[in-house]
Amino acid sequence: MEVDVPNSTLKKCIENDRKRIKTFGTVMASKIAIRMAALMAARSLADFWPPFKLPERCHALKGKLTGTFSIDLRHPFRLLFRPVNSTRSISDPDSLIGVESDELEYWKSIEHIEIVGIEDTHD
Repeated sequence: MEVDVPNSTLKKCIENDRKRIKTFGTVMASKIAIRMAALMAARSLADFWPPFKLPERCHALKGKLTGTFSIDLRHPFRLLFRPVNSTRSISDPDSLIGVESDELEYWKSIEHIEIVGIEDTHD
């Protein structure tokens, strides 16, 4: 899967080992590196199907973060990302929830994402 980090500050924190450890600490830095490697190795987001499957627990967020996905890092922090392109046009991804085949097809269509943050989404 193609993975972009459009924010240059965040990109440096994610891609540079020293900066990542300095910014997030050793354990969290390790988790970020592992999750980024998993995302880059994936063919599409469907490689993380079904939602909430361990160890990544990848899932779509709701509410003010609709359209954003998250992957577990170190509790309570999550790696947040959004689809950049999708071969399937979905105006409301939340409408797919509960219709497993449609949701899976949507996840399969996501082959390019952009990382938008690392944060605690439970606030």
